[in-house]
Order: sequence, then C-alpha cells, then structure tokens
Amino acid sequence: MSESTLKRAALAVAVLGVIGVGGAVAVQQSNAVAAAPAIVAAATAPAQAAPAAAPVPVPAPAISLPDFSVIVAHNGPAVVNISVTGSTKTAYDDDDGPQQARRGDPFADDPFYEFFRRFQGPQQRGGQRSVPTHGLGSGFIISADGIILTNAHVVRDASEVVVKLTDRREFRAKVLGSDPKSDVAVLKIDAKNLPVVPLAKGNDLKVGEWVLAIGSPYGLDNTVTAGVVSAKGRSLPDGNVPFIQTDVAVNPGNSGGPLFNTRGEVVGINSQIYSQTGGYQGLSFAIPIEVAGKIKDQIVSTGKVTHAKLGVTVQEINQGFADSFNLATPEGALVSNVEKGSPGDKAGLKPGDVIRTLNGQKIISSGDLPAIVGLATPGDKVTLEVWRQGKPVQLTATLGNANDKVAAADGERSDQASAKLKLGLSLRPLETIEKRQSGIPNGLLIEDARGAAANAGVQPGDVLLSVNGRPVSSVEQVREVVDKSGKSVALLIQRGDDKIFIPVRLG
Repeated sequence: MSESTLKRAALAVAVLGVIGVGGAVAVQQSNAVAAAPAIVAAATAPAQAAPAAAPVPVPAPAISLPDFSVIVAHNGPAVVNISVTGSTKTAYDDDDGPQQARRGDPFADDPFYEFFRRFQGPQQRGGQRSVPTHGLGSGFIISADGIILTNAHVVRDASEVVVKLTDRREFRAKVLGSDPKSDVAVLKIDAKNLPVVPLAKGNDLKVGEWVLAIGSPYGLDNTVTAGVVSAKGRSLPDGNVPFIQTDVAVNPGNSGGPLFNTRGEVVGINSQIYSQTGGYQGLSFAIPIEVAGKIKDQIVSTGKVTHAKLGVTVQEINQGFADSFNLATPEGALVSNVEKGSPGDKAGLKPGDVIRTLNGQKIISSGDLPAIVGLATPGDKVTLEVWRQGKPVQLTATLGNANDKVAAADGERSDQASAKLKLGLSLRPLETIEKRQSGIPNGLLIEDARGAAANAGVQPGDVLLSVNGRPVSSVEQVREVVDKSGKSVALLIQRGDDKIFIPVRLG
C-alpha cells in the first residue's frame, strides 16, 4: 500500500446498535456555594443601602462518557481484515543489479558476458521486472450476503483479495468496483447470515463528538482507538471529498475501516492520515458515510461510478482578494479558469467570479465547491450565486460528466504597447507569434516584476490576463483598473499551463 505525505490509512471499527445512558459513566463536578457574610451597620452610623448579593456559582453540568466496550461487542464481528496480493512493474539498471539482468539469458554464464554486454548500447542496460506486492487494510460488512466497504487504494492493482473475519474464517473477495476519486471500493464475498454494521442516516455529526475506530494497524487485527471529531468538510489537495477530521489514532493498515459515533453507527470510512513519520500524528481523515453510500449504490447497480463536473478551476479567497473584489468577508470559491464548452462556460461563469453558494449551500472555502459538485449527478441543474464586479449575480448550470472532454479555448487579437506601472510591472502586449506558440489569445507579457507585484509572487515571463476580473489587453486598461482599486488588486496570471490569481496590495 503506497504512502505519501498524506499517508493513506484506515481502521476497522466495531459498530454498535444503540447504547443507553445506563452504559455511561457520569462524572460530575460541583462547586460549594459559600454564604456571603451579613453586613451590619453600627447603631450610630447613618442608614446605608444593602450591598448587592454576591453571584451564586452554578455547578458544572454532568459529563457522560460513552461505554465503548458495548460498541465493540455489538459491531466488532462485522469489521474485517483485508489482505491483498498483487504485482507491479519496477525498472532496474544492470549496473545496480547485474545478477537480475542475467536471469533468463542463455549466455549469462559465459566469462566474457559482462565484457560484450557493455557494447550492446544503452537500450540494453536496463529493463522492467514484475515485483510481487502485499498489502493490509480493513473493511466492514454492510449486508448479510457479503457486501463489504473499504478504500479503493487498499485493493488497487490487486490480483487476489482475502477477507478474514473475527471468527478466523477467510474468504476470497471479488472487487465489484472502486472509485479512486472518492477512495471507495466495494467487495463481495460468498457467504450468508454475516454480521453487519448500521450506517448513520443524515449528517448530524458534530465537531467535538466522540468517535471510535476499529481496524488492523500494522496487521494487528481488531485494534480499537477512540477520539473526537476535530473538524468537518476538510478539503485535501488530492481529492474532492469533504473529509471528517478526527484525532482518532489511525495508522497504516487501518485504511478502509469504519468510524463510529457513540450510537454505534458508521459515520465514515477511515482513509488518510497526515504524517511526517509514517505513523499517527493526531490528524486522521475519514470519508463521510453519505458520500461512500452514493458511490456504493452506483457500483452495485452499474459496476462503475460517474462524477458530476462544472468545468471550472477555483482557488481560495484570502483577505487580499476580498479587498480587491469588495467582498465583506474572505469566503467563496474564486474562479481562475473556465473550460470552454464546459457546463460552467455555458452557464456564463467567467474568471474573476466568486461563487458564494450552490443550490443554497454556502461556499466558505474553495474546497467546498468540488465537494458539493462531486456528490451531485451528471445532468443535475444547479443554481449558483456569484459575486461579479461588486454585485451579486445568479446563474443556472446543468452539470456535465467528469469523463467528458472539452475543447481548448481559441482566438487571437493584437496590440502593441509598453510601460511601467505603479504595480511594479513592466508590461507589453503579446506579439502575434507569441500568441500562436503559447495558445494565449489575449494578455500582457510581464517583462519585469518589482515592488508589490514581485513581493506577491508575480514573475517575469508570466502573462497577465485580467485585473480584478476584467480582461486586459493593453497597459492603459491595466492602469485604469488599478487607479480605481482600493487596497489591493487581483491579477489573473498564466504561468505555463496554469492560471492562478495573485493578490497584490497597493501602497
């Protein structure tokens, strides 16, 4: 199982039906209330108003801790260990492993083998070999006839998948389907009357709520760990899933295991950890069960998964962008690029638009948008509330299929000019041959970047496409927008194949 800076991990968690308060341990803190001493005026003293009564301390409410043993007893048997066997192609260099290169060569035993091999050319100095791979993960049974949920990365490139139950029975599993984008896979084993876990309905999980995981970290079957929900709706760089973040101890081998709430319901599939050491560091991420459920339904019914697509590239709104676009708060998804012919293009979205809501759901960070779109179905109609040039605009889009291809933008215009601006940029319009070679129809080449622009990250060789959402093709247009701006401006830059917004503070 491959590991990256964000390490894939999963835990198998035992699920409970419903536990009552009788299984909880109550811890109560009470504060003694001291009576305030009476104040009596001397007989000879003038009459005075009685002082205000001292505030009475209020005892802290009772804190109930869940009895996790009940959850484990009820749901542990439905959590399984998954072992995977596969193979992968690995390149080798004869200089590093001459013995490997000799295998299968009929002249390998010739004493002059190594001498003549060196004259065969570089194409003969290396190759590929198939290397066996083994991996461990976790999963959980969701139907008595053998349907199991786990992570897609657990069964990737698997030639054989074996599922082991807590009663030590083992079954070869069939991979019904997997979806790398959401990291969800569905397995099937040939068995009946299996224990199952209950799945949570709705999305009422709260930050700070206790959660429990069961899995096979480092191959240690049915290991139980507990913690709290640290955050919800976390967006990670390598996916479009609104992850549940927890501090539950998750390690390699836990991948694909369930995350339970205190009612013994599965609320997520443990998928990733953040680690600089390869082990648990307090940051674990789980796929919400409502996301996994939708993926599972598609796989079981059709054997494949389709994801919706809006066709835009977005980036985070910070305070600099908020000032540039006259936003009250730095919230929303800033559109930096719109694919030509995509649903977003047909709906009228433009670079510089800030998407604030989708179907009434608020977009706080840029990662919220792909997470919401990813849960939709191709063909769904959505309503977008967009902030454009200081005003709200409402657009309607029909979502497409993420597998569809769109044509690249085309077009060409010409202009000539050169000047230096108070931004610290030296600009000139692209020449005709530069437009043709780069495929950029409009924009200004940044020949030099100093001062505020350089400090913000603008580099010579970048192409300036727009300022505060307004496309620019001349220095005069840039100067006009900058003169009307307040504290900062947002520059849309093309750098290589990427388009990015860069906020530049003025003054």
